[in-house]
Amino acid sequence: NVKLGGLGPDYEAIKEKKQNLKLQKEYSRQIKEYNMKNITLVQKLPTKPQVTSSVSRQKALEYAKKIPRPKTISRPSDKEGKEEVLPQISDGSSFPKIPSLETLRSRHEKEKEVVAAFKALHIL
Repeated sequence: NVKLGGLGPDYEAIKEKKQNLKLQKEYSRQIKEYNMKNITLVQKLPTKPQVTSSVSRQKALEYAKKIPRPKTISRPSDKEGKEEVLPQISDGSSFPKIPSLETLRSRHEKEKEVVAAFKALHIL
């Protein structure tokens, strides 16, 4: 039952597909009606009253009161603490506190040693 050649649309195949779609839609309509009838027969469970939600809220609040809170570190306020005064120039700009020359030299020497170690390992 092989049809060779032929130009144009195959009307028989189109009719078969159309018939299959029609049958599918009819079947889905029947299933939908059946389900709608069954849903109306099933009764819904009664809803629980809202009292339980307030009870659970009370339980949660009591639990929250019993949880140990972390100790907060008290920071000195501006009034209590000493304010660091930065030197100011006549134009209003201020400079940060400069570290001592010795600390800068020691830091420089340490960093030189680290760089030398990297160069010895051929990383840089």
